[in-house]
Amino acid sequence: MWSFSAWRRRRTLARYPISESLWQQVRQRLPMLDGIEAREDRWLREASVLFLHAKHLTLLPGVELDDEQRLFLAVQAQLPLLHLGEHDWYPGFHELILYPDDFQSPQRHRDGSGVEHVWNGEHSGEAWQQGPVIMAWPGVLAGGGWEAYNLVIHELAHKLDMLNGDANGLPPLHSDMHIGDWAAAMQQAYDDLNRQLDANPEADTAIDPYAAENPAEFFAVTSEYFFSAPDLLAQAYPEVYRQLALFYRQNPLTRLQQLQAEHSEYQHDQP
Repeated sequence: MWSFSAWRRRRTLARYPISESLWQQVRQRLPMLDGIEAREDRWLREASVLFLHAKHLTLLPGVELDDEQRLFLAVQAQLPLLHLGEHDWYPGFHELILYPDDFQSPQRHRDGSGVEHVWNGEHSGEAWQQGPVIMAWPGVLAGGGWEAYNLVIHELAHKLDMLNGDANGLPPLHSDMHIGDWAAAMQQAYDDLNRQLDANPEADTAIDPYAAENPAEFFAVTSEYFFSAPDLLAQAYPEVYRQLALFYRQNPLTRLQQLQAEHSEYQHDQP
């Protein structure tokens, strides 16, 4: 049966081909993709073209991107979707805004006594409900490896979280997942991280203490670790890793462990 969406997909891929040399340049900047299968590599390549065709990149003064840099960003955006099927997982925005550096953003918070606090905070990224994704380009450039940091995945994890409404750390789970299992794993780890920081705000926690800000940030930060430092996340919070593996339908830990067994440069310095 003829499908308009399939026809449009084929047409877009034919109109915007990626040369093999360009793809290999991008892959060399993304060690976190090392060890993926050929079919996964092909999917990411095509999905990245479609992503760049569907989303508009707004470059603020001081940011200039060539084809390699655009693709570098797009591949990181698509990695979380690698095994989630053809459903549109990023429907709530059409624009990515790139700043040349961290930016000031107005913040609001109502405390337990009902007093509202307003201030300007410095950020490297933001994602708004039904709005754009905003990122500082240096933060984007810092991702791509196994260094437990990935701004693109962090901000787009917020967009996945927002598919259920406001970001609260609960993306739409698959039918074979159980919300009770998700909530128990996430809450226990979130509480543990907060207990450590309450006891010592300067504690050397196993994952970035920013995850303790709220459940939405916990999901975004642990999503970063899931793809860029799965060994550290699995060691610190194995049940969180298990739930994320069920949600993203990937197991980057197995891939990293194979790389670590074969190449010493993939070893993390354990905390």
